[in-house]
Amino acid sequence: MTEQRHTALKELQHLDLRILEAQQRISDFDPRFVEAEESALVLESEAEKTRTRLKEMKLEERRLVASVDEKRAREKRLDERLGSVRNLREEAAVSAELEMVKRALQVDEQEAYTLIDQIRKTEERLGEVDETLAQERDVVEPKMAELIAERADAQKGLASFESERERFVGSMDASELRLYDGIRRGGRSIAVADLTQDGACGHCFVLVPLQVRNEVLHGDVLIRCEGCGVILAAPDPEAVAAAAAEEAARVEVAKVAAEAAATDEAYDANADDTAAPEETNDEDTGDE
Repeated sequence: MTEQRHTALKELQHLDLRILEAQQRISDFDPRFVEAEESALVLESEAEKTRTRLKEMKLEERRLVASVDEKRAREKRLDERLGSVRNLREEAAVSAELEMVKRALQVDEQEAYTLIDQIRKTEERLGEVDETLAQERDVVEPKMAELIAERADAQKGLASFESERERFVGSMDASELRLYDGIRRGGRSIAVADLTQDGACGHCFVLVPLQVRNEVLHGDVLIRCEGCGVILAAPDPEAVAAAAAEEAARVEVAKVAAEAAATDEAYDANADDTAAPEETNDEDTGDE
């Protein structure tokens, strides 16, 4: 009975881990969307700022044009008035005012010409940005559509896992489920851990006392690890068999390597023994 409860809890944990993976996968789409749109967003921002600046410049242009028109009209009236002055004092006053208006008109006209040139250049820049933005959107939109489709698939998978979990917990003991959920509520992803082959907690690897191990294997209550608080479960037979097979394979590889090393050493020793008499004969021949 306890083994069945452990199995159910481990299956629930496996399902919850898949839900966490699906949630993480969905959240990972946010930076991918930002990355895909980044260049287009930069161009859109530049285009918007350029349009705002262009609008301000055109408003300033209209103000300058109105100011120029007003000064030209005023210049014309002063010219007409200058022709009908009655004395030198009045002529001097009108001439001074006319000269002031002409200088102000000249300044406004120069400012207007400069502004018109700036408007032309800004309009050209805006056209270039809009063209580049259109090209960038042609590249970005297929990427965005692909990401949206992938995220929809991930959301569909998450919904499927959540529905499966809801069905699964419907058949579980309520008190066991509260214990399991309480452990995970603290931010943990692991709430159930198998005992290792040497009798330690498979999560924190603290050695579990022998009596507690026996209760985990044969008792009727769920036992929590004193070190990390997870629910302790009997080792999975398939995992134990896989670990044993892996250990046997490792031992076999070490055995083969040791035999190969011994063979190499024996070969080297024989080679040294064979070379020794030849060296002695060479020395004898030299003495003669």
